[in-house]
Amino acid sequence: MSLEYEAPEGYYYTRDHEWVKVEKNKVRVGITDYAQKKLREIIFVELPNVGQKIKQGETLATIESVKASADVYSPITGKVVEVNSRLIDNPELLNEDPYGSGWISVLEITEEISYEDFMDSDEYRKYLEDLEEAKVEE
Repeated sequence: MSLEYEAPEGYYYTRDHEWVKVEKNKVRVGITDYAQKKLREIIFVELPNVGQKIKQGETLATIESVKASADVYSPITGKVVEVNSRLIDNPELLNEDPYGSGWISVLEITEEISYEDFMDSDEYRKYLEDLEEAKVEE
């Protein structure tokens, strides 16, 4: 079964369909191609505040689409040091370029990251295949 979802190398992925790109003592966070395709046309993004401290698993951002509203969960415990303010006027960047100009925020790492919580691109692709197969069997 061939999936039509991108999961580039060099990123870590969560089961909630966020991606993480480690940049020294910071991580850049966004949503995966799978997430943006499931949400369809994204029309609004509520971003976190710069300086906000956030724990792993807490809501980092909220995305609204024509189909649904979805929370983006923080994949790590850290401090928001940058947000992609371009998303305020151009939320469609999440659909157009989820791994590039559609990033959501940059977090400074404040607690050691457990990489066991993440999947690499191969593991994430397998996870998506399993998700899709489970839906077919329902």
